[in-house]
Amino acid sequence: MKNTIFTGAGVAIVTPMNNDGSINFDELGRLIDFNIDNGTDAIIICGTTGESSTMTDEEHIACIKFAVEKTNKRVPVIAGTGSNHTDYAIHLSQEAEKLGVDALLVVTPYYNKTSQEGLIRHYSAIADSVSLPIIMYNVPSRTGVNIAPSTCLALSKKANITAVKEASGNIGQVAEIAALCGNDLDIYSGNDDQIIPIMALGGKGVISVLSNCMPFETHEICELCLANKYDEAREKAFKIHRFTKDLFCDVNPIPVKAALNLMGFNAGPCRLPLIDLNEANAEKLADSMKAIGLIK
Repeated sequence: MKNTIFTGAGVAIVTPMNNDGSINFDELGRLIDFNIDNGTDAIIICGTTGESSTMTDEEHIACIKFAVEKTNKRVPVIAGTGSNHTDYAIHLSQEAEKLGVDALLVVTPYYNKTSQEGLIRHYSAIADSVSLPIIMYNVPSRTGVNIAPSTCLALSKKANITAVKEASGNIGQVAEIAALCGNDLDIYSGNDDQIIPIMALGGKGVISVLSNCMPFETHEICELCLANKYDEAREKAFKIHRFTKDLFCDVNPIPVKAALNLMGFNAGPCRLPLIDLNEANAEKLADSMKAIGLIK
């Protein structure tokens, strides 16, 4: 059995931006504290929600360094270091390891894509380049490539490939991964609306967008699942289901940044090509937030 990186709710934290497009590190620190103070079990920096695809190398490294120092061992810090270029992913992974992160989140190659054998070689090369535990990130809606359960099985044999973030939306696939890999590969939900079904299949928790706004509630749902109290978990999830759904009324992280701004944080805008919510979606999001008392 491999060591589990974390159980519960890890936040895929946004990267706050100033109006001039620069990174607002003061507000990033405030959001990290808000999450940890309210039960978040891990900080995931420079993921999809963090707009890592728009960052320069210097910004990417600076955000990872800041998160490690600000978190100060209170919870694990997991750095997004994936790329469609294997050598570049290795470079980012090695830099993150030097900065003291606890684990890596490595997305599948995008745009150029690859075969299942290519995925095995890609992840194996990255795993061999570092000593840190690695979470594979499967999100075919963004990357155009899916990690097959048999590929998860093959990669679970690598000592430091310890988990997969499953955002395929395919519960049948998650069940097959769990059945094939057992204790050799932890599973985290990559979708906030699938926390309960994935944890019912043995998942360890979620890497969450929702946690940016509702860290305590997301943590609590996961804790109830870990305690096999699924009726209570379902009741809590249903109460916030409309907001959870509306957080994805546009491309992530557009809605979650809008929600944080409404809550009084200075998350700022997204970087192009992502743009602000349109008026209809902004109104819908605000209504769902008012319904659960997030804003007045």
